Amino acid sequence: MNYKDLYIPILAAVFAGCFFLCSCENTQEELDKFNHKDIAVEEGKNVVIKYSVGGRKKAILTGPVMYRVQDTIPYIEFPKSIHVDFFDIRDSLDSKLDAKYAQYKETQSRVFLKDSVRVINVKGDTLYCNELYWDRARTGTEFYTDKPVRIRTRKETLDGIGMEASQDFKEYHIIKPTGIVSVPAAQFPN
Repeated sequence: MNYKDLYIPILAAVFAGCFFLCSCENTQEELDKFNHKDIAVEEGKNVVIKYSVGGRKKAILTGPVMYRVQDTIPYIEFPKSIHVDFFDIRDSLDSKLDAKYAQYKETQSRVFLKDSVRVINVKGDTLYCNELYWDRARTGTEFYTDKPVRIRTRKETLDGIGMEASQDFKEYHIIKPTGIVSVPAAQFPN
């Protein structure tokens, strides 16, 4: 075989190889756009949700904006604020909750609240914190956090790190109290 006979096929192969190498280039933006997965989002405005168990009213939840996001782990989000009124067995107001943000993961049955979280019970005791979980599966300790908390009662202000409380906020336990705590003399051991 002659070198001239090989020259044309080799030149064609080199040219075709260069063409394919140059034509396979994509920008990062194009790759991101190709790999982007569209997530279904439902939006609700001026939302009112009534929660009941066994036909009894348990809570009324309100928020100006609600998103229901169908992601790999579906969740409901209240990005602007949330307010919840909790009711006792006699349909009387038991406690109130306010936060600037809430996210409910449907598969976990747990709500994450953050930013200016406030819970008030019927006696006026008020919990202030920046992060709080509300988990209906934790009977008796539905509210909990491992972050700083402040509880104001009519007589005192309690500070601490971490807390567990019942949903009606009548019973609460600060995990690591900080600051001064007043204790009546009658409660000291002899």
